Amino acid sequence: MIPLFTSQQVRDADKHAIERLKIPGIALMENASRSIYEAILNEFTDLEKQIPVGIIAGKGNNGGDGFAVARHFINNGFTVLTLSIAKESELKGDALVNFSALKNLLKYHPSSKIITYKTTRDINKLSNCFLIIDAMLGTGTKGSLEEPYRSIITRINKFNAWKVAVDLPTGLIIDNASGDVIFKADLTVTLAELKRGLFYGKGYVYSGVIEKGYIGIGDEYFNNVIVDDYLIEPEDAFYSLPVRELDVHKYSAGKIFIIAGSGLLPGAAFYTANSVLKAGAGAAILAFPKSLKSLAQSKLDGAIVQPFNDNGTEHLLVESIIDLEERIKWADVVAIGPGLGRNEETQDAVVLILKKYPKKNFIVDADAVFALGKGRYKKINMNNKILTPHHKEFADMIGIDIKSLQQDLISIGKKFAKQTGAYLVLKGAPTIIFTPFGEALINSSGNPGMAKFGSGDVLTGVIAGILAQNVNVAEAIISSVYLHGLAADILLASKSELGINASDIMENIPYAIKFLEDSVLQSS
Repeated sequence: MIPLFTSQQVRDADKHAIERLKIPGIALMENASRSIYEAILNEFTDLEKQIPVGIIAGKGNNGGDGFAVARHFINNGFTVLTLSIAKESELKGDALVNFSALKNLLKYHPSSKIITYKTTRDINKLSNCFLIIDAMLGTGTKGSLEEPYRSIITRINKFNAWKVAVDLPTGLIIDNASGDVIFKADLTVTLAELKRGLFYGKGYVYSGVIEKGYIGIGDEYFNNVIVDDYLIEPEDAFYSLPVRELDVHKYSAGKIFIIAGSGLLPGAAFYTANSVLKAGAGAAILAFPKSLKSLAQSKLDGAIVQPFNDNGTEHLLVESIIDLEERIKWADVVAIGPGLGRNEETQDAVVLILKKYPKKNFIVDADAVFALGKGRYKKINMNNKILTPHHKEFADMIGIDIKSLQQDLISIGKKFAKQTGAYLVLKGAPTIIFTPFGEALINSSGNPGMAKFGSGDVLTGVIAGILAQNVNVAEAIISSVYLHGLAADILLASKSELGINASDIMENIPYAIKFLEDSVLQSS
């Protein structure tokens, strides 16, 4: 897994470099600007030197990086238009040094210019640039942007140009990945180390491709920094895949009991049950209302039906539990929730099942998550439980509004997992896994085509199928979440993301496993 750092940890590295290693700040800035320049050339291989490069520079160190990057472009034959938000008299320190160096260089390159920002009309002077570089604000951004930054970003985001952010997109509050007006980058060159806030929330949406730039202090410093946030790599998913012995049989390959579906929402249960077997499990049994048994059997591909008495209500009742107990004990893993419905009787039944089997591995999804709301989850032993809600379901369950959750997503997710002992798989773009050990593991696979009904039900089945074959809970979740996204990514070779649906993802799970195996083995 790739470690992700907080903005404070990266600022501490800058301080270490200057105060302990005695590297001048101007040298760090020169190293950073050179790496930014190289990253841009590597990403955009068709840059034309006759078309201007635009750079928007603020008055702090981020702006200083921008002035230095401008110099590298000019020295390599590019025409550069640098829009300085600050007047020269407002600059200081290393930013002023690089501004002065750029200003002196322009005496020999009259086609390149520094434009001092006065009004929004000055932004239009960059409208013909092929590439625009955002070097306005860095990690110190707090709260909503003020003018002129809001107007500049709003206008620049509409320009038809490739866009690059230095360290992070201006307007992104890196500590919680939020912000209202944010520079929309195609490439972000983040300095020193990868910052957590670029990989989820608004950072995920606005950062584009993320590359790491260097400042010249080496990796040794960061190797000794303690982190508990990581980005999942393909290798992590591969090495978490179950390995089958030659004498495996259907029951030793994993036994899963699925409690899902109702007359109101029958389809979710079928996605989950069928996905269990697509993930390689040997045996899957679906608990389903007796009054709907014939419907269920016709929709299953290998799983079998365990009917329970529903008294003709078409949903789970407390009195139905007696029909499920033998199979719950039999199963290695129980998946509960997809399509169960939200009536009071069903909620009571879910809570009773979870209370009665505290040591059983449960995957709790959808309507079963809803049943744990109003504080009911606090009365259940959550160890060995894997919760798979989307953001709204999780916010409702713990009793906060969705905005409050998204403003402090990582902290709230970590706190919940540590306090309850549960694993939280918070579905979204991207999906984040929170472990009871205080870790946040951010998934790196998947695409917007997954935002469809049934996609989450497929994930529940995949986790159940993999977990039943792998006793390590964290490893099983990592592999499952990555495979789920990878299955959707592979579909992009033949489909638009607009046309991807849950059935496509489910059917593609075995191919995703094969693709993962082949790609990792070939690269090793």
